[in-house]
Amino acid sequence: MAKKSIEANKDLGQHWLSDRDSLEAICELANLGPEDYILEIGPGTGNLTEVLLGIAARVIAVEIDKGLLAGLSERFNNQPKLELINADIRNYDLTQLNEGYKVVANIPYYLTGHLIRQLSESANPPSLCVLLVQKEVARRLSAKPGKLSLLGVTAQTYWEVTPGPIIPANLFSPPPKVDSQVVVLKRRPVPPTNLSQEFFRVVGAGFGQRRKTIANSLSAGLKISKSTTEDYLRLAAINPYRRPQELSLEEWVKLTKALTETQSEKVV
Repeated sequence: MAKKSIEANKDLGQHWLSDRDSLEAICELANLGPEDYILEIGPGTGNLTEVLLGIAARVIAVEIDKGLLAGLSERFNNQPKLELINADIRNYDLTQLNEGYKVVANIPYYLTGHLIRQLSESANPPSLCVLLVQKEVARRLSAKPGKLSLLGVTAQTYWEVTPGPIIPANLFSPPPKVDSQVVVLKRRPVPPTNLSQEFFRVVGAGFGQRRKTIANSLSAGLKISKSTTEDYLRLAAINPYRRPQELSLEEWVKLTKALTETQSEKVV
């Protein structure tokens, strides 16, 4: 495949990493062994796939681009440890994978938010994800209170998020406009809340107008009065004048609990 002229599809965010040291570092962060089953999303030209196959028991590579899939089939020539699937990962059924599988992938920016939710909320989530994403996205995923976003809260609800090494843009073909960074997501044994649907409704409302105070943003997003919103915030011991990005994961959980319990009492 490397000898052929392969033109990247900009619409699919294709940028291929060929630096062997970087590829091996990604696999090392996944703590791979001969017993591991790996889901690779968007294998592209197969550079990461090749390293994965040298370690893991099996690699399931899901590629949306039929042209790339044909090249992968030729490159690996019916390798018994590799299963190539032509599909959009957003429509792929994760429940058919072995329990405890890992995800190792270089993913395009446009997929990140959807993919995090898909992997997080699946009935069969991976035990570990090692993702290569844009550097700014890695920072958002691993952000601390003060710089948290909806994406960061979503990820950290289900995963322990650790930023990894930065991969310079010039190591990719074609080079993207920004550097990339590895991020490691280790599945939490128990999510911090069992109110998943209500939790994300509250968090989504809170970040709907993140430049405003949490009281104003929640009031608009939940369509309740500002005074009522402030009451809920005080029940959760949260200053109504703080900004959404300043709240910790634990505070979002407390706020959701305050809203849910108060509304339940009103119904009774």
